[in-house]
Amino acid sequence: MIQNLPWLFLLLPLVVAAIDWLCFSKCPRTAAGLSTLSAIATFALCVAYLNGWQTGTPDIYTWLPTATEGMTSLSMGLVTDALAMRMMLVVTGIGALVHIFSLGYMKGDSSNLSRYFAGLSIFMFSMSTIVLADNLAMTFIGWEMVGFSSYLLIGHWFHKDSAADAAKKAFITNRVGDFGFLIGILLTLAVFGTITFAEMGGKAAGIAPALLTATVICLFCGAVGKSAQFPLHVWLPDAMEGPTPVSALIHAATMVAAGVYMLVRLQVSMGTEAFTETACITIASVGAITAVLAALMAMQQDDIKRVLAYSTLSQLGYMVMAVGLLAGEAAMFHLYTHAWFKALLFLGAGAIIVCCHHEQDIWKMGGLAKLMPLTVLCFLMGTFALIAIPGFSGFFSKEAILHAALETCPVFFWIGAGVAALTTFYMTRLCLVAFCGQARDHGAAEAKEAGPTMLLPLLALGVMAIISGYGFIADFLVPYTGFEAHGFELGLPFYVSMGSLALGIIAALLVYGCGKRTTDPLAGNCLSTALRKRLYIDTIYDKGLIGGIQEYGAQIIEFADAALIRGVIVQGFAWLTAKFGMLLSWIQNGSLRGYALVAGIGIVIFVFILAFTIPTL
Repeated sequence: MIQNLPWLFLLLPLVVAAIDWLCFSKCPRTAAGLSTLSAIATFALCVAYLNGWQTGTPDIYTWLPTATEGMTSLSMGLVTDALAMRMMLVVTGIGALVHIFSLGYMKGDSSNLSRYFAGLSIFMFSMSTIVLADNLAMTFIGWEMVGFSSYLLIGHWFHKDSAADAAKKAFITNRVGDFGFLIGILLTLAVFGTITFAEMGGKAAGIAPALLTATVICLFCGAVGKSAQFPLHVWLPDAMEGPTPVSALIHAATMVAAGVYMLVRLQVSMGTEAFTETACITIASVGAITAVLAALMAMQQDDIKRVLAYSTLSQLGYMVMAVGLLAGEAAMFHLYTHAWFKALLFLGAGAIIVCCHHEQDIWKMGGLAKLMPLTVLCFLMGTFALIAIPGFSGFFSKEAILHAALETCPVFFWIGAGVAALTTFYMTRLCLVAFCGQARDHGAAEAKEAGPTMLLPLLALGVMAIISGYGFIADFLVPYTGFEAHGFELGLPFYVSMGSLALGIIAALLVYGCGKRTTDPLAGNCLSTALRKRLYIDTIYDKGLIGGIQEYGAQIIEFADAALIRGVIVQGFAWLTAKFGMLLSWIQNGSLRGYALVAGIGIVIFVFILAFTIPTL
C-alpha cells in the first residue's frame, strides 16, 4: 500500500470530482470544501514524499496487452523521479492555494459552484497524469484531459458568449497541436521501438538525423498548442474570460507549463543527442518569436488580465527558447519561479477586480495603492519578480536563461534582453496606471482590502516570489545533478539585464508619469492600433483561414454537390434513363405497321451483315 501512494495523486482528485458532481451538485459549500481539502491533501502527500516517506516503486498496470510477440503492450505506470516530484510540488502547491483563493473569489457567485470545484479537481487529476506518466500514451491521456478540463473551466460562465467562444477556441486550437503530438508519439514508437520514457535512453545514436528531427518537431507541436507558442498562441489571451483563479491555475502556473515540462522530460529520457541541430533551432526560434510578439502586444493592452496573459506567453517563449538551446535546467528553473510569481500576479489581479466591482480596465482604476495597500504590495512583489529586479526570484532564473543563450547563440541572448526591457515597460505601465494617481471610476474609488481567504494565498505566493530563486530553494527544486542557481554574478548578462531594467522603467515613467494621465498617450497611431488588435493575427485566422475555409470551402462543396453529385451522377443518370425510355417508347407504340417496319429494317441489316461476313465458298 505504501508503495502505491503516488497513485493517490491521480485517484484522490478524480474521486472528489465525481463525488462533487454526482452527490453535491446542490451543496456548493460541501463540494468546495471537499475539493479544497483534496488539493491540500495532495500537496501534503507530495511534501511527505519528498521528505522520504515513500519507499519503493509504484506498480505498473497493463492497459492494452498484446498477444503477438515483439509487439509493445501499453501500460499505465508512474514515474516518481526528481523531475516529476518537484513538478508535482508546483502543481499541488499552487493548486491548493488557488482552491483556497476561490473560496473567497467565488463567494456569492450565481453560477454552479459545485461544477466549478469539480472542474478544478478534474484539472488537478489531468495535470498530475501528465507529470507522473511513465510513457507517452499515458501522457497523451492527461494531455487531452487537461484540454477537456480547461474547456470546462474557461467556459464556466457559459451564459456569456465571450466565455463560451473562448472555451471553444482554446479546445479547438489545442487539437491542432495535439494532432502533431499524436503523430510524434507514433513516430517515437516506430523509431525508438518504445514510448516508455525509461526505455528510450541510448537509442538515438543509430537513428537517421532527419527521422529524429521529424519525431522531435512533431512532439514539439503538442507543446506549441499547450504552451501557446506562435502560431497557436491565440487561445491563451481569450481564455482570460474564465474566472481569475482559473487563469492563475491553468494559464499561468501549470497547464501552459506542461509543454515545457514534456520537452524537458523528452530531453532527459531520449538524451540531448536526439534533439538535432535543426530541431533545436526550430524550437528556440519559435520560443523567441513568441516572446517578442507577446511582449509587444502586452504594451498596449488595457485589460489587467490580458496584460498578464501576454506576459505569460512571453515568459513561456523564454522557457521554450531555453529548451531549444539544450538548457533544460534553466528552462525548469524559470518554470518553477514563474509559476509562483505569475500565480501571485493573477490572483492579485483577481482580488483587485473583485474589490473594484469586477472592473478589469486599468484606465478605470487608479489610486489603489492607498485603498488596497496589502493586495497592491503582493502584486508589486510578483511584478518585481517578473521584471527581474535583483533579489527577486525572476532575476535568478532569467539570468540562467541569458547565460545559456550567450554561451550557445548570442542572437537569442540579445532577443532575451530586448524582451526583458519590453516586460519592464508594460508591467511598470500597468502599475503606474492602476495603482498611482487618483481613482478614475467609482469602482476604484470604492475599493477596499481583499478578504483573508484571498490575502493568505497572496502572502504565501509573495514569499515564494522572493525566495524561490535563491540557492537553498532553487537547488532543491531544479532536479539536475550539480545544478546551482545563478547568484549576483558580474558579467555581460548582469550588465545587460540591469540596462534592460533601467530602460524599461525610465521609458514607462517618461510616457505615463506617476499615473495622473487618464488616457494612453501612445494610443491612436497605426502601431498602437496594430498592437491592440494583436498584430491582426487573430483577424487573419478568423477572416482568412477560418472564414476562408468555411466560405470558399462551402462553395466548393456546394458546387461538387450540385454540379457533380446531383447534376452529373444522380440527375445525369436519371436523365439518360428517361431519354432512353423515350427512345424505346417511339418503337413500342402499339402500331402494327411500325413493328413491321422495324422488323423489315432488322432483316435487311441482318442480311447485309451476313453478306459481308460469311466467306464465299
